[in-house]
Amino acid sequence: MKVIPVLDILNGKIVHARGGKRNQYQPLKSSLFLSSYPLDAVNTFEKMGFNELYLADLDSIINNHTNFSLLEKIGYNSKIKLMVDAGVSNKELASQLFIKNVRKVIIGTETLTSIKFLKEAINFFGKNRIIVSLDLIDDRILHKFNFKKQHKPIHFLHTLEIFGVSEIIVLDLNRVGSEKGFNNQLIKKILEKTNFDVIIGGGIRDISDLNKLRELGAYGALIGTSLYSNAINVSDLKRNHFLFENSVQP
Repeated sequence: MKVIPVLDILNGKIVHARGGKRNQYQPLKSSLFLSSYPLDAVNTFEKMGFNELYLADLDSIINNHTNFSLLEKIGYNSKIKLMVDAGVSNKELASQLFIKNVRKVIIGTETLTSIKFLKEAINFFGKNRIIVSLDLIDDRILHKFNFKKQHKPIHFLHTLEIFGVSEIIVLDLNRVGSEKGFNNQLIKKILEKTNFDVIIGGGIRDISDLNKLRELGAYGALIGTSLYSNAINVSDLKRNHFLFENSVQP
């Protein structure tokens, strides 16, 4: 199972995401980083042994001001692979992100305006370059598109299977930054009833949560607060075979 660190970027700086309440996000303070400048954090993650990073561009999601120059700098100064959520709802923005060294573009339900676009994106860019983020508040899907069964995550996910989606993120915004633990019941149901590569985000507390997700069959896990606070550290990750000396994750 892959373990992927998270960076949330607002006003060009790293912020600490908590509960999806973006107007309350504050600059991140962590002993891991020398500054709140994103490139410093990327270099730190790379030295720790991570080879992949989840980056939420909140400037793009909230204000339609995508941090293209930052993404370009990360590409030039690091070998770390980027998966980026920039509030993509059209092919033009997705294409621009790929040009700026983004490996995988995330399309989140929270900012998606047309479910038809998901099918178009998969067909145009390929299923290996697009990740769909199931953005949740508890068991309710956050969305802007018209979908009759949008209140039922499993029904929505079955539609994604028909579209050819292969990789998803299940992101519980209510749990982000909370260290309350992941939504075990929903995650277990999704893993049992779908065939996606599933990455879990929101609430992961410690190494035991990661081990539980691995046992359930999760493909990956996003860690932010637990990593920043040292509740999960590099030694834990290496000892439990989530991180390796040669920086290659299975």
